[in-house]
Amino acid sequence: MTILRNLSAMALIAVTAGAALAGDTTYGPRPGYLIDRMDEGSLKERLAACAGQTAEPSLFSIGHRGAPLLFPEHTVESNRAAARMGAGILECDVTFTRDHELVCRHAQNDLHTTTNILGTDLAGTCVTPFAPAEDETEATAECRTSEITLAQFRTLTGKMDAADTSATTVEGFMAGTADWRSDLYSVEGGTLMTHAESIALFRDLGAKFTPELKSPAVEMPHEGFSQADYAQKLIDEYKAAGIPAEDVWAQSFNLDDVLYWIENEPEFGAQAVYLDGRYNEDGFDPMAPETFEPSMQALADMGVNYIAPPMWMLVTLQGDSIVASPYAEAAREAGLGIITWTLERSGPLTGGGGWYFQSVEETIDTDADYYTMLHALHEKVGIAGIFSDWPATVTYYANCMGID
Repeated sequence: MTILRNLSAMALIAVTAGAALAGDTTYGPRPGYLIDRMDEGSLKERLAACAGQTAEPSLFSIGHRGAPLLFPEHTVESNRAAARMGAGILECDVTFTRDHELVCRHAQNDLHTTTNILGTDLAGTCVTPFAPAEDETEATAECRTSEITLAQFRTLTGKMDAADTSATTVEGFMAGTADWRSDLYSVEGGTLMTHAESIALFRDLGAKFTPELKSPAVEMPHEGFSQADYAQKLIDEYKAAGIPAEDVWAQSFNLDDVLYWIENEPEFGAQAVYLDGRYNEDGFDPMAPETFEPSMQALADMGVNYIAPPMWMLVTLQGDSIVASPYAEAAREAGLGIITWTLERSGPLTGGGGWYFQSVEETIDTDADYYTMLHALHEKVGIAGIFSDWPATVTYYANCMGID
């Protein structure tokens, strides 16, 4: 393992990629565990009847930053795990370094929670140095990829995304993993990747691609690097690798990025995904289509073919049943494909599921409701795919229901 840790990400990909190719797909124990806890009924009977099925990769199952329920996100190890669980599409959230090289990180300013940077000499590059908790003031730090070079980025290792804001030491701050997650697979450090390295890995794993262009934490243009340059470079790296546009679903919360791809890279723009974050806007209500600006039809008229809101925006309650929301109905009427996020990110569901289940929380009281929600999203909403922090749960369902 010492040798592997010292290899570059590209070398590690070359050594280990074959271990997660088709034929190695497995569900593990979790789908069965969830099914066992379901209430008796037709859905439980159907899912239980699939217990002996052969596990196959599915494009319906999308690895959300890999498999970060238990693995450090956006690492080689996390994505290998996701591929082994049948995720047919894998994600690299794309941000950039000081020398404008593209790397996989959920945010440009999350190195202090997702890597070991605070325990290295690169802690001095952090825009907010670590400050310990004192009295009622929480511990703080902020470290950005845009403050370090690619060469420096390569010296870091990934950890579970967490921070203990009550900590008085760096070591304590870098801890804080939720008790329903684990540090079991991060003790030796996860292998970070550039965007180009993620392309090579995902291709070798037999998966397709859904990169997300992340909003910069710095003012753009950044030393001559414009937003358009950033959006174009993401696409250019797929073209340089010879990846066909039909295998790529580029995403952004910034509608202008999606429209840039539609106009300037139409083959890739045809599958560009508008991540809908309008739930943060005053007056927006997913249950009231008159508040949608732009409307679903307007988005379709702009050339947008895929929209991706969080799960809760797509569903509502009709009595005790989960049904499609007005948002979902409007998207379907406009002919938009719907992708959603994120299953298995909420932890135990005994308390109603939190943010991701907020529109149906009254019916959520057991982890088995991951399948209740997933079934409603498939049957009532008609989603094209779903991101998951543990793709085996979705892969099992997709295989059982005959979803490719």
